[in-house]
Amino acid sequence: MWTNFLLVLVGLTLVTVGANYLTDGAASIATRFRIPQLVVGLTIVAFGTSAPELTVSLIAGTESAGGIAVGNVIGSNIFNILAVLGIAAMISPLPVDRNSRNYDIPIAIFAAIVLVVVLSDRVLDGSPDNNITRVEAIMLVLLGGLFILYTLIMALRGRHETEGEEVEAPKRGVWVDIFMMIGGLVGLVYGGQLFVDNASEIAVSLGVSDTLIGLTLVAWGTSLPELATSIVAAIKKNVGIAVGNAIGSNLFNIFFVLGIAGTVSPMKDLQFTHLDLFMQLAAVLIAFGVARWVGNNRITRGEGLGMLLIFLAYNAFLIYSATGV
Repeated sequence: MWTNFLLVLVGLTLVTVGANYLTDGAASIATRFRIPQLVVGLTIVAFGTSAPELTVSLIAGTESAGGIAVGNVIGSNIFNILAVLGIAAMISPLPVDRNSRNYDIPIAIFAAIVLVVVLSDRVLDGSPDNNITRVEAIMLVLLGGLFILYTLIMALRGRHETEGEEVEAPKRGVWVDIFMMIGGLVGLVYGGQLFVDNASEIAVSLGVSDTLIGLTLVAWGTSLPELATSIVAAIKKNVGIAVGNAIGSNLFNIFFVLGIAGTVSPMKDLQFTHLDLFMQLAAVLIAFGVARWVGNNRITRGEGLGMLLIFLAYNAFLIYSATGV
């Protein structure tokens, strides 16, 4: 089993490095051909930070490991809010601006509610199993498209602030960028394959469900890019990036990661508890309540510590419930 753990780490490394190369190469090509930076930031960069989740969930779905795909999204969303924002706030208190309080976080709450509805077949219509059908997956992608459209409209309203801004052209050749994109894609696919296959074997060896592995090991691993980004942003006092990174990643995970994975391969007989579903909703509600009412429009160091402790307690409960350890 230690070999499986090692290969999980190798797979995670390949996925993360692959995502970075793919993003850097694509962004450079976009700049070279004068594609607006706004479009690059809302598409290529957003994809890059959530590429590990997308790759792992897509491969897991096609290999009938839907529990890992869904657990990955739910676990990553909980991690992004309680752990990523919690740790970032402990480094530097996070002001939450008006747009985030009034629009972005409420949209994240809506997305979390949508996920609860989509994954509650047994409760809502008496189905024997919880599934994600292709129709539901396509609906998620369409909602994600509406969010991207909304984001573009909101951002374009402030375009006068960056009009006339010149961007330095890339110094490396276009073929280097293309090679980076191809190499990054290879790293994503092969690394994701290693990650899913060995995470599934670990689940079997430990006698636990692949959903638990998705909620914990896979979710933590694929969320490392978001954690690293927010920590660096907090250290550099770029607190807006730290908050936007966590919220945006959650929206991308629900709408696009599950949406694309479910469209390619519908997921059947998903095993999870409603505690997990409601925890990902509760995480966003906690962040919203802390930022809007408790912390006076910011997340303080003490509140960040509290969020991190809630995350640790939840994961300790998950592991204890599954293993008794």
